[in-house]
Amino acid sequence: MASDSWGQDQGRINMALTRKIARYLSIAVITVLATLIVVRIVATRNAPPLQRWHTQAPKELSIEVIERSDWNAYLAAEQRAFDEVRREVTDPLPEQEKVAVNRYYAQSPLYPANLTHDWNRSFVLEPEGTPVGAVVLLHGLSDSPYSLRHVADHYRDHGYVAVAIRLPAHGTVPAALVDVQWRQWRAATRLAMREARRRAGPGKPLHLVGYSTGASLAVDYSLDALEDPALARANRLVMISPMIGVRGFARYAGIAGWPAILPRYARTAWMDLLPEFNPFKYSSFPLNAARQAYLLSDRVQTRMSELAVARRLDDLPPILCFQSVTDSTVSAPSVVSALFDKLPANGSEIVLFDVNRTVHFGPLLDPSADTALERLLTPGPRRYRLSIIGNLAPDSDAAVARTTEAGRTDAHMQPLGLTYPANVFSMSHVALPFPVTDSLYGSAPDPAENYGVNLGAIALRGERGTFAVSMDNMTRVTFNPFFPYVLQRIDAGLADPAPSRHDEGG
Repeated sequence: MASDSWGQDQGRINMALTRKIARYLSIAVITVLATLIVVRIVATRNAPPLQRWHTQAPKELSIEVIERSDWNAYLAAEQRAFDEVRREVTDPLPEQEKVAVNRYYAQSPLYPANLTHDWNRSFVLEPEGTPVGAVVLLHGLSDSPYSLRHVADHYRDHGYVAVAIRLPAHGTVPAALVDVQWRQWRAATRLAMREARRRAGPGKPLHLVGYSTGASLAVDYSLDALEDPALARANRLVMISPMIGVRGFARYAGIAGWPAILPRYARTAWMDLLPEFNPFKYSSFPLNAARQAYLLSDRVQTRMSELAVARRLDDLPPILCFQSVTDSTVSAPSVVSALFDKLPANGSEIVLFDVNRTVHFGPLLDPSADTALERLLTPGPRRYRLSIIGNLAPDSDAAVARTTEAGRTDAHMQPLGLTYPANVFSMSHVALPFPVTDSLYGSAPDPAENYGVNLGAIALRGERGTFAVSMDNMTRVTFNPFFPYVLQRIDAGLADPAPSRHDEGG
């Protein structure tokens, strides 16, 4: 009896102790959250005021409607969204915002509707004659279909019909990203794949190209297609600066925006509030966009791990990936560890762009940039082909590709007939899909197209505080001097047009 009484007393003591610990932990969590919210409010106190393009979002199709829509219905809804932006943002624009640097001012040289072509919209490029295949192109977060227009042109020139869809909440106003859900992007991806299969016809090769967030959507779709026979399977994936992992802050972006439920603190819903000077990409960036990016990339990583353990990745199509070793937008190491290291030996390939080893900035260059390549790679042999683009030698600007074939550790070298520009110390996340001749982002823009500004050709020297936009936006390299090699590697996947044996989905 005494033993039972002692046991009961000890149980009550343990329960009371557990409650006390839980109470202290709850208080600690609440205190931390309250502190973070206060810090967030203070940090945005001096942020610029919200403009109409931050508050007036056009209506987009819901997930359910996209899933049952066809291409024409999607384009009709897209047109309604652009019409709404004209009515709610451009037409009532305040006088102080009617400036040349504002893409939403109808008289601005940046106003998309006045340009050679408005690449904010979904488009289809048809080849001459009967298509030999189809490709779907998925752009990145805050971007537009413009970012993959050169890759689309290349596929079209090789006989493919190219379907480039504008993902929901893009191409219109950044306010549209405040409430968007990543599942809307997934639904749009499936719609585009249905349209590509319809246009090419059954039995033809079907490729899927994704840039940044679009690459994450491409992987997500391909993993779904492994388990859903109704989904048309891609024969090859091409990923450019893929968002397989994101920076840590994105995980908590939703919490940081909590104060925005009060109108007084609406600016806390935004990470960046910047002038909208780019006709085909948002400069302002809401926290919800970061949150959705995290949710999507986390889903991809989780499913890759689960299917790898279950040995269900054998039917995944070959992946061709292009990634800079320095990338401030996404996690480059995640591309290797969370994706490529889990792939079967299926002919996949990763192309890494190293830093420029001929540029000597001494202590001004972050030491981590010099070792980025070594920290990124896992020891060979690997189940995928690896190519590293860099200098022939530390004192040479001649560019070469050092390639290690799957299953081997020895590398062979291929001169590219290209040079690493002396004024470029590394590639960037945003640079890879654009040639030097790109009319908006290139260093030698094609004069045949007018997009109001040549962002890649501007060499900035002057006094700070003089420029109308952030210097950070203007100094990031926006073109890829090695773009011809990108097309060369894509061509290798077009050499054999035969579809895989698994291409039986609708």
